[in-house]
Amino acid sequence: MTDLLIKLFVKNKDDVRDPAVRSNYAMLSSTTGIIANILLFIGKLIIGILSASVAIIADAFNNIGDAGSSVVTMIGFRFSGKHADKEHPMGHGRFEYISAFIVDVLIIFVGVELFKTSIEKIITPEATAIGTATLVFLGAAIAVKCWLFFFYRKIAKRINSSAIRAASFDSISDVVATTLVFVSALLSKFAGLNIDGYAGILVAAFIFYTGVKAAKETIDLLIGGSPDKEILKKISDFVKDYPEVIGIHDVMVHDYGPGRQIISFHAEVSAKSDFSYVHDVIDNIERDFQKKYGYIVTIHLDPIVVDDEKVNEMYDFVKTVVKEVDETFSVHDFRMTYGGNHINLIFDLSIPVDSKTSDEDAAKTVEDKIRSLRPECNCVIKAEHPYV
Repeated sequence: MTDLLIKLFVKNKDDVRDPAVRSNYAMLSSTTGIIANILLFIGKLIIGILSASVAIIADAFNNIGDAGSSVVTMIGFRFSGKHADKEHPMGHGRFEYISAFIVDVLIIFVGVELFKTSIEKIITPEATAIGTATLVFLGAAIAVKCWLFFFYRKIAKRINSSAIRAASFDSISDVVATTLVFVSALLSKFAGLNIDGYAGILVAAFIFYTGVKAAKETIDLLIGGSPDKEILKKISDFVKDYPEVIGIHDVMVHDYGPGRQIISFHAEVSAKSDFSYVHDVIDNIERDFQKKYGYIVTIHLDPIVVDDEKVNEMYDFVKTVVKEVDETFSVHDFRMTYGGNHINLIFDLSIPVDSKTSDEDAAKTVEDKIRSLRPECNCVIKAEHPYV
């Protein structure tokens, strides 16, 4: 069914990097969500009123909230698909993250309101009148929400959309919520147990948890969380195919919205390389990575000495000292120069962002330990933090 809808309503469906194609996918998912959730809302509201079930009525308003979320997602995609302009040279892709956050907040709000209503039903219980038609409709609603979950998930994966991924999370939470309501209705009809209010609390708690979890993930995208490990692995594996690059460090991933990610890193090459040739290799890496994965790549060239025994011996010595100071520290951009009666050791000291040691103290501790073991060494240390 999902593939058929995509085939009917999304032109050039495989060109997912095209903003117009992504927008069409978003329109399809949002329109489908709006129609399905409005129909579910109407049906649940009617049977909820007729059966006097607060859990069913609450679940109905959960669906109208989902329809509103789909509208917000649609608007977010409209804005995020705008072309870059003078004021926003990186485009408007983060509008999609903003719309996802609004969806998450709506989910949380629905959870809170459901909780309040359910508490009231427990305090002042009211008998429910569950009929066979109610059970059949609730079962059908569960099936529809299951399909919507797979529908959203497939589109979210295809276009890498956090907003639609949030909608898929919401759909699976709705499946659990409606299942709880269904069980409550079954117990009411066949066992005479009125747990309508308690079922409503469970529904509310699950919806609230889902909203908070999704909101945290969206906030990480907005404020700049750690890059996905899959992206870092792609970079590492891709660069390995270019033997001219000895190693990479200072990797940074800048996310301006789906299809607008920028990667930068330092690439170490032999100091004896033909730099015109190596520069061309770096250009090829930047171009080929963007062509394969869609990320804009900027690479800084770092020449390092690889065939000098004294330099290599000193580099190994410094790395050993650094690890003895703190196992989490590392060294890169190492250079060694001679200054008459002393040796200059110039390197970057990488310190994890969550380290309790200050940059100044870390650099001084490393320098003091090196000087105590090799008094002839003068250290020039630049302390920095990795962004991955």
